[in-house]
Amino acid sequence: MALKLGPCHHQLISNPHLSFRTKTPALTVKAAVKKSPKRLKYSSPSFTKDVDELLYVEVDPSGNDAWKLEPVVQLLNKGAVGVIPTDTVYAIVCDLKCNSAIDRLRRIKNIQASKPLSTLCRSFQDIDTYTTGFPRGGGQGLSNIFRAVKQCLPGPYTFILTASKSLPKSCTRYGTTTSKLLSRKNVGVRIPDDAVCQAILEKMSAPLLSTSVRSPKENEWIIDPVVIADVYGPEGLDFVVDAGVRMAEPSTVVDMTASYPRIIRQGKGPKQHWMVADEDPEDETEIA
Repeated sequence: MALKLGPCHHQLISNPHLSFRTKTPALTVKAAVKKSPKRLKYSSPSFTKDVDELLYVEVDPSGNDAWKLEPVVQLLNKGAVGVIPTDTVYAIVCDLKCNSAIDRLRRIKNIQASKPLSTLCRSFQDIDTYTTGFPRGGGQGLSNIFRAVKQCLPGPYTFILTASKSLPKSCTRYGTTTSKLLSRKNVGVRIPDDAVCQAILEKMSAPLLSTSVRSPKENEWIIDPVVIADVYGPEGLDFVVDAGVRMAEPSTVVDMTASYPRIIRQGKGPKQHWMVADEDPEDETEIA
């Protein structure tokens, strides 16, 4: 029986270079510290994906064999939900414009619609399209915050900006815990500095919606793609792109919607002199 990916999926594709693994029962792991399990060899002559199979693509972290990613891009365009690497931790992603895929992503991760998701962008042009942009001034002695932000991207930062009308409503979250922002629709945007991630984004017609990969039973990042496939494959994941084991470091989240750039989660990206650390950070753990 062919896999049904929802309204965005129209047909199956074939490619002789793909690898599959059959879904297995979920493992109980402490992914951030557990040693990587033995990597299995997967082979299949063509892409005839069944419900109980997971597309597993191993690529070089340098992106030198990015041709292997073409089937992943085709799947994403048809409404698939899968895992790709970023410059921080692995992320579960889907097409930003496919509502059925967004619903499946939230169901696979078991997260509510009120939880924030970040948008993986190809360039600043995407950010300008789907948000109202970066503020042109700041309270930290900067005449143009955008110039400072350009020094951080691509990189391990998530910037929270006000969403534009171009961003689908299913992608936005409503404000923060501050009552003044409850009616404002915000979104976290990223431009990851990762060759494999960028290779996928460049082939897409729109950004990808993403959420970080964490253990569903333990409050830890899952940093090994083999473990991710074992844990989330049975939940309905369609593919995993394996670019090696990552470090358990999420992005630094900076809220740009207030009067000054406010760090609400300190992560891999170092604090810049124009950022102010929040004394009472919010829970932004779903953002990669």
